[in-house]
Amino acid sequence: MKKYFTFFIGMLFCGSLFCQAQKTNTPVSNQLVVIANSSGPAISKDIYGHFSEHLGTCIYGGIWVGPDSKIPNTNGIRNDVLFALREIKVPNLRWPGGCFADTYHWRDGIGPQSQRASIINTHWGGVTEDNSFGTHEFMKLTELLGCDAYINGNVGSGTVREMSEWVEYLTSGSESPMTKIRKENGRENPWPVKYWAIGNENWGCGGKMTDEFYTNIMRQFSTYLKDYPGNQLYRVACGPYGDGYQWTETLMKDPDT
Repeated sequence: MKKYFTFFIGMLFCGSLFCQAQKTNTPVSNQLVVIANSSGPAISKDIYGHFSEHLGTCIYGGIWVGPDSKIPNTNGIRNDVLFALREIKVPNLRWPGGCFADTYHWRDGIGPQSQRASIINTHWGGVTEDNSFGTHEFMKLTELLGCDAYINGNVGSGTVREMSEWVEYLTSGSESPMTKIRKENGRENPWPVKYWAIGNENWGCGGKMTDEFYTNIMRQFSTYLKDYPGNQLYRVACGPYGDGYQWTETLMKDPDT
Protein backbone atom coordinates (compact mmCIF):
# COMPACT_ATOMS: atom_id res chain seq x y z
CA MET A 1 0.00 0.00 0.00
CA LYS A 2 2.84 2.36 0.90
CA LYS A 3 4.57 2.06 -2.48
CA TYR A 4 1.31 2.68 -4.37
CA PHE A 5 0.59 5.76 -2.26
CA THR A 6 4.11 7.05 -2.90
CA PHE A 7 3.70 6.41 -6.63
CA PHE A 8 0.34 8.24 -6.67
CA ILE A 9 1.79 11.30 -4.93
CA GLY A 10 4.73 11.22 -7.31
CA MET A 11 2.42 11.18 -10.33
CA LEU A 12 0.49 14.17 -8.99
CA PHE A 13 3.78 16.01 -8.53
CA CYS A 14 4.90 15.19 -12.07
CA GLY A 15 1.52 16.23 -13.44
CA SER A 16 1.81 19.58 -11.70
CA LEU A 17 5.25 20.17 -13.19
CA PHE A 18 3.95 19.17 -16.64
CA CYS A 19 1.17 21.75 -16.41
CA GLN A 20 3.69 24.40 -15.38
CA ALA A 21 5.89 23.46 -18.33
CA GLN A 22 2.93 23.78 -20.72
CA LYS A 23 2.23 27.27 -19.42
CA THR A 24 5.82 28.48 -19.70
CA ASN A 25 6.79 26.45 -22.79
CA THR A 26 9.95 25.38 -20.89
CA PRO A 27 11.00 21.72 -21.21
CA VAL A 28 11.07 19.94 -17.85
CA SER A 29 12.89 16.69 -17.15
CA ASN A 30 11.66 14.70 -14.14
CA GLN A 31 12.73 11.46 -12.51
CA LEU A 32 10.63 9.49 -10.05
CA VAL A 33 12.37 6.85 -7.88
CA VAL A 34 10.29 4.48 -5.76
CA ILE A 35 12.26 2.42 -3.19
CA ALA A 36 9.63 0.00 -1.98
CA ASN A 37 11.90 -2.27 0.07
CA SER A 38 13.82 0.39 2.00
CA SER A 39 13.65 0.13 5.80
CA GLY A 40 12.87 3.14 7.95
CA PRO A 41 14.78 4.46 10.97
CA ALA A 42 15.37 2.02 13.84
CA ILE A 43 13.23 2.49 16.96
CA SER A 44 14.86 1.38 20.22
CA LYS A 45 13.00 -1.45 21.91
CA ASP A 46 13.77 0.14 25.27
CA ILE A 47 11.16 2.87 24.86
CA TYR A 48 8.60 0.09 25.34
CA GLY A 49 9.99 -0.80 28.77
CA HIS A 50 7.71 -1.56 31.71
CA PHE A 51 7.37 -0.42 35.28
CA SER A 52 6.71 -2.40 38.46
CA GLU A 53 6.08 -0.65 41.76
CA HIS A 54 4.96 -1.65 45.23
CA LEU A 55 1.58 -0.04 44.64
CA GLY A 56 -1.71 -1.80 45.27
CA THR A 57 -1.40 -5.40 44.11
CA CYS A 58 1.20 -4.82 41.42
CA ILE A 59 3.85 -6.76 43.39
CA TYR A 60 2.16 -8.63 46.24
CA GLY A 61 -0.74 -10.64 44.87
CA GLY A 62 0.03 -9.50 41.32
CA ILE A 63 3.52 -10.54 40.29
CA TRP A 64 4.41 -12.27 43.57
CA VAL A 65 2.34 -14.86 45.44
CA GLY A 66 5.16 -16.88 47.01
CA PRO A 67 6.25 -20.44 46.25
CA ASP A 68 3.72 -21.98 48.67
CA SER A 69 0.69 -20.31 47.06
CA LYS A 70 -2.13 -22.38 45.56
CA ILE A 71 -1.98 -20.02 42.59
CA PRO A 72 0.23 -21.65 39.92
CA ASN A 73 3.66 -20.04 40.12
CA THR A 74 7.32 -20.36 39.25
CA ASN A 75 9.57 -19.64 42.22
CA GLY A 76 6.76 -17.58 43.74
CA ILE A 77 6.04 -15.57 40.57
CA ARG A 78 2.51 -15.98 39.18
CA ASN A 79 2.53 -18.04 36.01
CA ASP A 80 -0.34 -16.17 34.36
CA VAL A 81 1.45 -12.84 34.82
CA LEU A 82 4.75 -14.35 33.74
CA PHE A 83 3.26 -15.78 30.55
CA ALA A 84 1.44 -12.53 29.75
CA LEU A 85 4.63 -10.48 30.12
CA ARG A 86 6.53 -12.95 27.96
CA GLU A 87 3.85 -12.65 25.32
CA ILE A 88 4.34 -8.89 24.97
CA LYS A 89 8.14 -9.26 25.01
CA VAL A 90 8.98 -6.77 27.76
CA PRO A 91 12.41 -5.29 26.87
CA ASN A 92 13.25 -3.93 30.33
CA LEU A 93 11.54 -3.83 33.71
CA ARG A 94 11.94 -1.09 36.31
CA TRP A 95 11.70 -1.77 40.05
CA PRO A 96 10.99 -1.02 42.94
CA GLY A 97 9.33 2.27 41.97
CA GLY A 98 8.13 4.96 41.52
CA CYS A 99 7.77 6.95 44.70
CA PHE A 100 8.27 3.75 46.68
CA ALA A 101 11.88 3.58 45.47
CA ASP A 102 12.93 6.57 47.57
CA THR A 103 11.79 4.84 50.76
CA TYR A 104 13.11 1.37 49.87
CA HIS A 105 16.22 0.03 51.59
CA TRP A 106 17.46 -2.93 49.62
CA ARG A 107 19.13 -4.80 52.47
CA ASP A 108 15.70 -5.28 54.08
CA GLY A 109 14.82 -7.49 51.10
CA ILE A 110 17.68 -10.02 50.99
CA GLY A 111 18.48 -13.16 52.97
CA PRO A 112 16.05 -15.83 54.20
CA GLN A 113 12.52 -14.55 53.63
CA SER A 114 11.37 -15.54 57.11
CA GLN A 115 14.06 -13.31 58.61
CA ARG A 116 13.45 -10.19 56.54
CA ALA A 117 12.24 -7.05 58.25
CA SER A 118 8.70 -5.91 57.52
CA ILE A 119 8.13 -2.34 56.35
CA ILE A 120 5.22 0.06 56.10
CA ASN A 121 4.55 1.31 52.60
CA THR A 122 4.07 4.96 53.54
CA HIS A 123 3.45 6.10 49.97
CA TRP A 124 0.74 3.67 48.98
CA GLY A 125 -1.92 2.85 51.53
CA GLY A 126 0.20 2.47 54.65
CA VAL A 127 0.13 -1.31 54.23
CA THR A 128 2.67 -3.58 55.88
CA GLU A 129 4.89 -5.55 53.51
CA ASP A 130 7.03 -8.52 54.53
CA ASN A 131 9.79 -7.89 51.96
CA SER A 132 9.46 -11.41 50.59
CA PHE A 133 9.87 -9.88 47.13
CA GLY A 134 13.33 -8.34 47.06
CA THR A 135 16.47 -8.14 44.95
CA HIS A 136 16.88 -11.87 44.27
CA GLU A 137 13.21 -12.32 43.43
CA PHE A 138 13.20 -9.36 41.05
CA MET A 139 16.32 -10.52 39.27
CA LYS A 140 14.81 -14.00 38.92
CA LEU A 141 11.78 -12.37 37.31
CA THR A 142 13.95 -10.56 34.75
CA GLU A 143 15.74 -13.83 33.97
CA LEU A 144 12.45 -15.66 33.44
CA LEU A 145 11.26 -12.85 31.17
CA GLY A 146 14.56 -12.51 29.33
CA CYS A 147 14.49 -8.73 29.82
CA ASP A 148 16.99 -6.14 31.06
CA ALA A 149 16.90 -5.14 34.72
CA TYR A 150 16.22 -1.47 35.46
CA ILE A 151 16.88 -0.72 39.14
CA ASN A 152 15.60 2.48 40.74
CA GLY A 153 17.92 3.53 43.57
CA ASN A 154 16.92 5.41 46.72
CA VAL A 155 18.08 9.04 46.72
CA GLY A 156 15.31 10.58 48.82
CA SER A 157 15.96 8.71 52.07
CA GLY A 158 19.02 6.66 51.11
CA THR A 159 22.75 7.28 51.06
CA VAL A 160 25.53 7.14 48.50
CA ARG A 161 27.02 4.17 50.33
CA GLU A 162 23.74 2.26 50.35
CA MET A 163 23.27 2.66 46.62
CA SER A 164 26.89 1.96 45.69
CA GLU A 165 26.84 -1.23 47.77
CA TRP A 166 23.67 -2.35 46.00
CA VAL A 167 25.44 -1.96 42.65
CA GLU A 168 28.38 -3.94 44.03
CA TYR A 169 26.12 -6.65 45.45
CA LEU A 170 24.39 -7.09 42.12
CA THR A 171 27.12 -6.66 39.53
CA SER A 172 30.58 -7.28 41.01
CA GLY A 173 32.39 -10.57 40.46
CA SER A 174 35.29 -9.72 42.76
CA GLU A 175 35.76 -10.84 46.34
CA SER A 176 34.28 -8.20 48.63
CA PRO A 177 31.97 -7.90 51.64
CA MET A 178 28.95 -7.36 49.37
CA THR A 179 29.68 -10.27 47.04
CA LYS A 180 30.31 -12.49 50.06
CA ILE A 181 26.81 -11.70 51.33
CA ARG A 182 25.35 -12.31 47.86
CA LYS A 183 26.97 -15.74 47.71
CA GLU A 184 25.72 -16.57 51.20
CA ASN A 185 22.25 -15.72 49.92
CA GLY A 186 22.56 -18.27 47.13
CA ARG A 187 23.84 -16.32 44.14
CA GLU A 188 27.41 -17.13 43.11
CA ASN A 189 27.73 -15.07 39.93
CA PRO A 190 26.87 -11.39 39.48
CA TRP A 191 23.80 -10.33 37.54
CA PRO A 192 23.86 -8.05 34.52
CA VAL A 193 22.11 -4.76 35.28
CA LYS A 194 21.78 -2.34 32.38
CA TYR A 195 19.85 0.66 33.72
CA TRP A 196 20.10 2.39 37.08
CA ALA A 197 17.80 5.27 38.01
CA ILE A 198 19.25 7.77 40.47
CA GLY A 199 16.09 8.61 42.38
CA ASN A 200 12.52 9.11 41.22
CA GLU A 201 10.45 12.29 40.97
CA ASN A 202 12.92 14.03 43.26
CA TRP A 203 11.16 17.35 42.69
CA GLY A 204 8.18 15.80 44.52
CA CYS A 205 7.76 12.51 46.39
CA GLY A 206 11.49 11.81 46.08
CA GLY A 207 12.58 14.69 48.32
CA LYS A 208 11.05 17.97 47.05
CA MET A 209 14.45 19.02 45.72
CA THR A 210 15.31 22.01 43.56
CA ASP A 211 16.89 21.43 40.17
CA GLU A 212 20.27 22.76 41.35
CA PHE A 213 20.25 20.59 44.47
CA TYR A 214 19.30 17.43 42.59
CA THR A 215 21.95 18.08 39.94
CA ASN A 216 24.62 18.12 42.66
CA ILE A 217 23.15 15.02 44.30
CA MET A 218 22.94 13.17 41.00
CA ARG A 219 26.57 13.99 40.22
CA GLN A 220 27.64 12.75 43.66
CA PHE A 221 25.69 9.48 43.53
CA SER A 222 26.68 8.65 39.96
CA THR A 223 30.37 9.02 40.86
CA TYR A 224 30.13 6.01 43.17
CA LEU A 225 28.02 3.75 40.96
CA LYS A 226 30.84 1.73 39.45
CA ASP A 227 31.03 -0.24 36.23
CA TYR A 228 32.36 -3.55 37.46
CA PRO A 229 34.08 -5.84 34.91
CA GLY A 230 31.53 -7.32 32.54
CA ASN A 231 28.78 -4.82 33.32
CA GLN A 232 28.14 -1.29 32.07
CA LEU A 233 25.55 0.82 33.87
CA TYR A 234 23.47 3.45 32.14
CA ARG A 235 22.87 5.98 34.91
CA VAL A 236 19.44 7.56 34.53
CA ALA A 237 18.67 10.97 36.02
CA CYS A 238 15.26 11.99 37.32
CA GLY A 239 13.21 13.81 34.70
CA PRO A 240 11.12 16.97 35.16
CA TYR A 241 7.55 17.42 36.28
CA GLY A 242 5.43 18.01 33.18
CA ASP A 243 6.88 20.89 31.20
CA GLY A 244 9.36 21.94 33.89
CA TYR A 245 12.13 22.44 31.36
CA GLN A 246 14.34 24.36 33.79
CA TRP A 247 14.95 21.09 35.66
CA THR A 248 16.15 19.39 32.49
CA GLU A 249 18.15 22.41 31.36
CA THR A 250 20.00 22.61 34.68
CA LEU A 251 20.90 18.93 34.48
CA MET A 252 21.97 19.04 30.85
CA LYS A 253 24.12 22.14 31.25
CA ASP A 254 26.16 20.56 34.04
CA PRO A 255 29.25 19.04 32.36
CA ASP A 256 29.59 16.32 35.01
CA THR A 257 26.10 14.81 34.79
